[in-house]
This record gives sequence, structure tokens and C-alpha cells, in this order.
Amino acid sequence: MNCNYGLDGEGDIVCPSVCRCDEDFIYCNDRGLSAIPPLPSSATVLYLQNNHIDNAGLPRSLEHHTTVRVIYLYDNELDDFPMHLPPSLRELHLQDNNIRVLPRAALARFPLLEKLHLDDNSVSTVSIEDQAFADNPRLRLLFLSRNHLSSIPSGLPASLEELRLDDNRISTIPTHAFRGLSSLRRLVLDGNLLANQRIADDTFSRLSNLTELSLVRNSLQTPPLNLPSAHLQRLSLQDNNLIHIPRGSLDGMRRLQRLDLSGNNLTTLPRGLFRDLESLGQLLVKGNPWHCGCNLRWLHDWLEAKGNTITVRGFICQTPERVRDMALRDLTNQMDEFGVGGNRVSGGAAGAISTTLSPPQGSLFTLRSKRPGLSLPETGLDYTLSSSGVGKNLALNVKPLSHNSIRVTWSIAQTSSSFRLSWLRLGTSSAMGSITETLVRGDRREYLLTSLQPASSYIICMVPLVSNSGSRSSLPGGDTEPNEVPVCARTETSDPGHPDDEGEDDSSDQMTSLPLAGIIGGATAIVSLALIIAIFCWYGHRAGHFTSRDHYSHGSSRKSKHCDDYIESGTKKDNTILEIRGPGLQMTPMATRQPLQPKPVREDYIIHTIFPSNGTGLYTPSQNMTNSGYSTNRGYREGGIPDIDYSYT
Repeated sequence: MNCNYGLDGEGDIVCPSVCRCDEDFIYCNDRGLSAIPPLPSSATVLYLQNNHIDNAGLPRSLEHHTTVRVIYLYDNELDDFPMHLPPSLRELHLQDNNIRVLPRAALARFPLLEKLHLDDNSVSTVSIEDQAFADNPRLRLLFLSRNHLSSIPSGLPASLEELRLDDNRISTIPTHAFRGLSSLRRLVLDGNLLANQRIADDTFSRLSNLTELSLVRNSLQTPPLNLPSAHLQRLSLQDNNLIHIPRGSLDGMRRLQRLDLSGNNLTTLPRGLFRDLESLGQLLVKGNPWHCGCNLRWLHDWLEAKGNTITVRGFICQTPERVRDMALRDLTNQMDEFGVGGNRVSGGAAGAISTTLSPPQGSLFTLRSKRPGLSLPETGLDYTLSSSGVGKNLALNVKPLSHNSIRVTWSIAQTSSSFRLSWLRLGTSSAMGSITETLVRGDRREYLLTSLQPASSYIICMVPLVSNSGSRSSLPGGDTEPNEVPVCARTETSDPGHPDDEGEDDSSDQMTSLPLAGIIGGATAIVSLALIIAIFCWYGHRAGHFTSRDHYSHGSSRKSKHCDDYIESGTKKDNTILEIRGPGLQMTPMATRQPLQPKPVREDYIIHTIFPSNGTGLYTPSQNMTNSGYSTNRGYREGGIPDIDYSYT
């Protein structure tokens, strides 16, 4: 109801005239207020948003309204965290202000606070006092989106259940960032500067009760390690730079309902990635360059087994060309044509598939460190820095090509159906997913490893796989012969900040492999250039010889010149021209061009500079002069001297 500001029969304030009151709800929003008017003592919810209230407009009397539970003060002109608010507050909305500092003393005034909205302010990491939330043991929701944070705030209360830090400048998350936040259920870190190298391995594993994790619009190349799996229901990784997903990244996520991988650079998914996703109902994968070959046969079968219990959006093939723009689910006939036989994968089970084809290059599989029957490079061994390795039947050679790629070549004495290639970046634990592998066809003798870490040491191993029967698998699920020993070599990727050595190696290789045709072509070009220069010299000599025959000489002082000054300067010889030999000027009376005036007080002359035969002027101006208002000739223009100057004598 609308009420005028006044007192009731007992002297209590009823309702401000500029506001609208509905029982205990006071609506003073969008009124253009610069201060909060006196309020009824029974008020519980205050709507004060979209005004011009600053810190001076908060009256001290507001502290005595102990019945107030919720205050909306967003989109005002607050520069500091408000002090004179009721201590009974449970929910406080302060977004869209200009608050810079979060002092502990101000937050301590609200021990019952449960929800705090500070979106779209100017809070930075250093402006949050140590233990700022120590006196808010009931705080469950904290929104700090679109501020100036560069790291995760410290001292967050253990009662926190939802934390939003999206659209900040967070680039690093250390191990202790979420320590003590075992109650956290929803974490949003969208739109930050996160990369895999700056996220500690155990960062998210501490969040055992997390149900939703959003890492949209960051710079991740793979999902972070050790994601919480027990209770996670929604995982958002869209709009990153994901190039592959290690095989065990989603293990144990039996409650996951929604997975979003849209807007990345994924071409394939490793077999068995979804084996634990029993509750998955939405799979969003649009905006990826999917390669729909035998590498995704397992996923096609898994989706068929799931039927209508799962919604898939955006799984459109980009390669090969014959299945371009087709949905993966519609490739039943095409999958049969790929030649993949044997048992199909059902329900995410890692069944054996017999085939002689291998996944395309770039299909990476992260392996467990204690997988039986598979020999991998060991981090505990001291591999010498050697770019080659020799085994019983296999010789392996590795060579870095750039700061993030390595070329692997090999030769083998006996025929092999395929090769298992694995590589390990030193300095990390093999249990953390740093060991990756892929299968290579038996007819190949080289492989290019890309997207590696710069300035890092890698151990690269290869094992030839020999199939004794049709039941043997040449995909990552198969086992190798027990007596097979991997051949390993070690190398280092270069530092992008020191490209000199790499450039020298490349240039030496190019000079070594310079073809004979290039040498012959260079010699031909040199000879042709010499002939052209000789022709120009001969022509110049002939032209000078003919010019010297008709040279003009005037007086004994000019008999030794070979060229005529008038000819070189571009002027026509005329007997009426007065020549001044000293300063080298040619002067023409103005009377020949303009009507004569009776007895002029002064005579006007047009002065033309005459260049001597050696090509230099008789005077050099102090600075270049231009005069586009007069006609010019080439001799004067090239010298930077104006064609016509007026002189008065």
C-alpha cells in the first residue's frame, strides 16, 4: 500500500512518502535517492537499488533496525564497504558499486551474514584484508565476479558452499588455494587467465563435495589433473584450447550429468573415456574439428548403447571428407566401411577391438603408471642425454624441430604390425597423467610429436607390437608380448627465448641439402648481371664521347670542359643571355617578358642556377626548398633547388 511519511498513533514511523511499503517489504528503489529515509521498525527487506546513495547517505539509525534480513543496495555510488547496516543481515547485495577494500572490521559487524554479492566492483586481491571473513562463520555464498582479482582470495570461510570468481585476472592457483573448503559445492572460474602449467596438481582434489565446476573461457589444453569425481554433476570446459583429453580424466564421475566440451580443438576422444559416466544425460561437443574414423568407433557404439537416455549436441564430423558435416550417430554404415571388426564397445566397457588400423596422429592416451603388461619410461632411471636408442630389433632416433615439437624416426629389422610410441616429460610424476602414448602403423618410419612443453626434457620410447592371432589388439587396450623391451631415447625441446642455436641448425641443414639446380641458377644470375652492367657502361661511354664532340667553349678558362653548362642545366643557348662567370648565374632581363615601365627604380632579373659539368652546383642551399608554383626541369628538381628565384638589385 502507498503511505505518506508520518507517525502512527503510537509514534512509530509508518512509511516514507517516496517509497512504497507492502507489509514488511520497503520498496525505495529507482527513486533517485541520495540518502536512505527513516524506515518503519518492522521492515525486514529493503529495496534500495538503482539510486544515488553513497556512504554518507547511510544513517547511523539504520543499525537499530534489527528486524532487517535482506538489503538490496546494488547500482548505487558506494566507494567503501557500508558500515552502518543492521547486524541482523542475512543477505547483502552490493554489486555495481565502486567498492575497493574489504576490511575485516566492516565484515565483522554482520556475524549472521549468509550471502554476499560483490559483483562488478573494484576489489583486488591486495585490497582484501587478511582473515577478512574470519568473523562470518555462516557465509555460504560469495560472489566476486568482474572485479580485479589476480589470485584466489585467502582466508575464505569453511562454511562456503558457492564461490563465483568469473571474469577476473586469475592466472595461478596454488595447492593451498581451496584449503579447508570441504563444503564448497559450486565453483565458477570462467573468463580468467588459467593455463595447465599454472594450476597445481592437487588444487581441485581437496573439493571433495563439489557438484559443479565451470572453467569456461580460459587457456586450458587438457582438463586439470585430479578433478573431484565423487559428487561432480556438471563440468563445463567449453571455449578453451583443449587439444586432447587424457584417458583417465573422467574416471570415477558416476554422478556426472552434464559435460560441455564445446568450442575447443578436439579431433578425437580416447577409448574408454566415458566408461564411468553412468548418469551422463547431456554431452555438448559442438565447435570441434572432429575426425570421425575408426578412432571414434568406440564412441559411436557407446552412444548407440545409451540410446535416448543421453542428448548429444554438436558431434558433427569435419574429416574425412566423405563424412563431412555428418553426425557421428548417423555413421553406422560408414563405420562398417572403416574395416573395424571384432567385439564392439558397449556401455563404456573397454572391450578388445581387432584391427590393423591405428588412430590418427594426435590421438593421445594417458596411461596409469602401474598398468600390467606395458613397459613405459621410468622417471627413476637416469637416462643419458642421447638422441638415439638401439634395441634388439629396433633403432630409434629423436630430434627436436622447434620449442614444442620433436621428430621421431626409427628402423626395424623385422616386420611389425604396429608400434606403440610413448613419451614422458621429466619432472612430473607418471601417476599424474604425464605419460602419453599412441599407436603407429607398421608401415610408418617417422612420427611428429607436437604441443610439447618448451625447454623440457622428454624420454621417448617405442615397442614393436607383433600380433600372434586375430584376437590380439593393436589399439591401446591390447597388451604387448611379455618379452618386449622398449627402446628409449632422451632429448630436450628448445627454449623459445633463445632461437639462435635452432636457426643455426636449420641453416646448416639447408646449406647441406642445397640442390645443384640452385647453384647453377645463382651462377647464371651473376653472369647475367655482369653482362647488363657492362652494356650500361659501354652505352654511357659512347654517349659521353659523342657529346664531347659538340661541346661549347667560351674563353680560355672553359676550353678544358667536355660538356656544355647550358646543355647540362637544361637551358637553351641564347646570345642575348648575360652570363656571369663568377657566381655561376644566368640572368635574363624581365623586359623580355613583361611590359616596360618608364624609368624603373629597380631592375628585376630572373636568376637561373647553372650547374657545372661535374654535376655539382655552384652553391648549396642551407635546406631543401620547394616551389610547386613554377614549372621545373629535371636538373633543378634533382638538386633540390627551386627553378625560379626573384632577385632585386
